[in-house]
Amino acid sequence: MKNVARLSIASLALAGSLGASAATFDPRETFAPFTYPQQATAYRSGSGMPGPLFWQNRADYELAATLDPVKNTMVGKATIHYTNNSPDALDVLWLQMDQNRYTPDARGNFTSGRTPKQHTDGYRVATVTLEQGGKTVKASYVVADTRMQVRLPEPVAARGGKVSLTIEYSYDLPGDFGGRTGFAPSKNGNIYEMAQWYPRMCVYDDLRGWDTAPFLNSEFYLEYGDFDYAITVPANMIVAGSGELVNPDDVLTATQRERLAKARESDATVMIRTPAEVTDPASRPSKTGTLTWKFRMKNSRDVAFGASTAYVWDAARINLPEGKKALAMSVYPVESVGNDSWGRSTEYLKASVEHFSTKWYPYPYPVAVNEAGSAASGMEYPGIVFDPMKAPAKPLHMVTAHEIGHTWFPMIVGTDERRNAWMDEGFNTFIDVYEADAFHHGEFAPKRDSEYSPKGGNPVDEILPLLADPDAPNLLIGADMVKEKYRHPATYFKAALGLVLLREQIIGPERFDPAFRKYIATWAYRHPSPSDFFRLMESEAGEDLSWFWRGWYANNWQLDMAITKVEGAVVTIENRDQLVMPATLRVTFDDKSTLDIRVPVETWQQHKSFDLTVPGARKIVAATIDPDHVIPDRDRSNNSWPAAAAPAAGKAH
Repeated sequence: MKNVARLSIASLALAGSLGASAATFDPRETFAPFTYPQQATAYRSGSGMPGPLFWQNRADYELAATLDPVKNTMVGKATIHYTNNSPDALDVLWLQMDQNRYTPDARGNFTSGRTPKQHTDGYRVATVTLEQGGKTVKASYVVADTRMQVRLPEPVAARGGKVSLTIEYSYDLPGDFGGRTGFAPSKNGNIYEMAQWYPRMCVYDDLRGWDTAPFLNSEFYLEYGDFDYAITVPANMIVAGSGELVNPDDVLTATQRERLAKARESDATVMIRTPAEVTDPASRPSKTGTLTWKFRMKNSRDVAFGASTAYVWDAARINLPEGKKALAMSVYPVESVGNDSWGRSTEYLKASVEHFSTKWYPYPYPVAVNEAGSAASGMEYPGIVFDPMKAPAKPLHMVTAHEIGHTWFPMIVGTDERRNAWMDEGFNTFIDVYEADAFHHGEFAPKRDSEYSPKGGNPVDEILPLLADPDAPNLLIGADMVKEKYRHPATYFKAALGLVLLREQIIGPERFDPAFRKYIATWAYRHPSPSDFFRLMESEAGEDLSWFWRGWYANNWQLDMAITKVEGAVVTIENRDQLVMPATLRVTFDDKSTLDIRVPVETWQQHKSFDLTVPGARKIVAATIDPDHVIPDRDRSNNSWPAAAAPAAGKAH
């Protein structure tokens, strides 16, 4: 996620009054057979599991780069060892060249309002060579916008064929206009947030072959592999990167190594480099020249790093399931010191990783880093996140939890962010909700109030303007087709609220949670499609959810339930718009007692109106559908009988 200004759902223009006359509900449309976006095949089964012939290609990387903070350039060499596990021989390779996004004629400059304020000339490719079949040759290639096609002298064989590709390159660093990468000043030197800093393999999969969607503004789709990378910087700089630092003796002082060892055994935050030491030359093992920092990251889809002379550095132990451990670290400038800012960053990071690991799936990497800057504030990469250096405590907790939450979506579950951003941002926002409740007894909860509704409104009401807006996109549309005004309301909020509704109103936590965990574990380090998610959740939770996939994901349908009359023991309820939801009917009797009756979605398969007979002989004096205010009903004025009996709205969770 790029941390841009939030847009409240309530700020979207309504297409018309939420209380306007209802559309005509047609059960045949709502409950028609659902056509999944992707077909079931031998590669992907009807249960949402990988099929018996499932395959996935692999890219392992050896990277070396030198950062020049005087010229603000990067010079690098990338060797990619590519394994073709597909059933197809490949006569070309495609790579992502994302630094070309900053050129004046980049396609992304014409697609949205998020155009860079300045430009660079993108990647300068020096050499491209291939090692194949024991021979090393100069490669033929063509660069098109943010992609490079490498033409092979002979195809890479199917089912295990290998080729190695080496690219030598350089580029000018984008400044604070980089969006997801760049550099910006701090009191004690520039802070460099380095992402998309090497050519990366495109994915070749069973859904469309080479997935060569250009980098416009949406994020990434990448293969998994092991990374060994080396970053050379001036000796007075600190580097914080994805994965594990494998040469600490070369780049850290003895004192820093001792403090790190202590932090690995401490639940309390331990200072590795104090604010006072930032300007002390003794905090670096060498005062002149350069040092090379070497990192290793296994089973990842990407690596990124931060570098600066300005970093304060602290760390603490992360406690993982089954007695495993990892290390949480934060690096930030002296301007960010203090518990009202970054002084609690590692606490937030540690707690988030521990919660997500216990609740959903264990954190797989040895280190998690929160890095403070301003060029790429609010952006996620495997093992490291870039967050805003000026964030106060509550927003910092929120953005830290959200960005490290991306470890699960899409770093572990490797969805295609350029096509299905809702499976990335929406799923991650969903798990954030429960992390906020859990952190420090809800210190910053509820997450929804700060993220979705600045006024603290009910999220099922906050979504209503989006559902009523005829120009709003559905969730299955391509990520780059979503206008900026809808990006957060739809991709983040609606997608997350859909999962909240599934968990709390439609399926129930006792069935949703195991199914969602099964989805994560099944597709860990793989590439699920929307249909894989839909099918697995149905199969594991034991529900036909086609009506919900159609109404909430493929369309922006609205919900309007109503009570039309009460005669004796019979309460007549109606569904007046195209979305359906299970709901609770609460009846109040003349002795002031109440009875809750669950109305399942199956009620509406054959009915537009349904007469519900309330058991017992007590006189009904009031009735309300959805009394706890937990479903997104667009017109609540017709939810109660008599109208004046409507209870105070509850708060959805």
